[in-house]
Amino acid sequence: MKITLFEITEEDKNYLTPMLVGMDAIYYKEPLSIKNADLAKEAEIISVFVNSEVHKDLIDQLPNLKFIVTASTGYDHIDIAYAKEKGIPVANVPAYGSQTVAEFTFALLLTLSRKIYWASHALREESSFDLTQREGFDLEGKTMGVIGTGKIGQNVVRIAKGFNINVIATDPRPKEDLAKQFGFEYVDLDTLLQKSDIITIHVPYLKETHHLINHENLGKVKKGAILINTARGEIVETEALVKALAEGRLGGAGIDVLEGERELKQEKTLLTEEVRIQNMRQLLEDHVLIDMPQVVVTPHMAFFTKEAIGRIMQTTADNIKNFIAGKPQNIVN
Repeated sequence: MKITLFEITEEDKNYLTPMLVGMDAIYYKEPLSIKNADLAKEAEIISVFVNSEVHKDLIDQLPNLKFIVTASTGYDHIDIAYAKEKGIPVANVPAYGSQTVAEFTFALLLTLSRKIYWASHALREESSFDLTQREGFDLEGKTMGVIGTGKIGQNVVRIAKGFNINVIATDPRPKEDLAKQFGFEYVDLDTLLQKSDIITIHVPYLKETHHLINHENLGKVKKGAILINTARGEIVETEALVKALAEGRLGGAGIDVLEGERELKQEKTLLTEEVRIQNMRQLLEDHVLIDMPQVVVTPHMAFFTKEAIGRIMQTTADNIKNFIAGKPQNIVN
């Protein structure tokens, strides 16, 4: 079968080539889009990552397509319903970085709680040892609200307990055995926002989680709380987040994912094209958020460790090989 893989770096290619030896595979560094769909016109299998938007119009441009693989856990960048309608299964990588992303959650949290970035910047740029406005706070004894207790959320709970942090959580499918094991309780979202000193998001992006954190419920947060988002940008309403930070209702935010992230990455191109006003508004909101002094923003890198990349590449290759062998795995619905 003809396999075309997108968003593949040279390092990724070095991982995948021996795994797909003997197969008809072509690798491209750029994301797949409607503009470069011709690159995959002969493909029976495509592999993409989160920056490729595999929507209806694109799928229709690929007449030979039989299988879609995404080298990610999330799959909101793929029109799953239309692919299913066309009889094209979609596979993901369900568990490559649950510990990896959980660890990064605490990297963001500690950067905020101890003001590490700002202190380091002042010392490097100004040779300043002045500790004015550098006072942090201990994590021990604080309350962390974990939104979503899937694999990543569970690891966050485990790490939090190592810091002697009190944990509360919310999840549409509570895991009471887990709560009993680690000594935390499930509450509703409003209660979590009202009681938490630290709020961390670990749910997938779905229609039901779009703007799960928004103008209405950010007004209920405990004053001065810290918000961490390593899930998907669209789960948090950016305009509401900026307002809550500006008004001091939130004390800070650690953000690895941005709403409208794909558009932000292509900003220079967008400026030369006709774009919707909503896109431009989102870009402006993202820039305001990035520039806020109480915010740490990283470029969607919570997953990015050597070990996690190895697991992603291995599972991606396995997904392809198992489909060809007639034994598809990790199919999403």
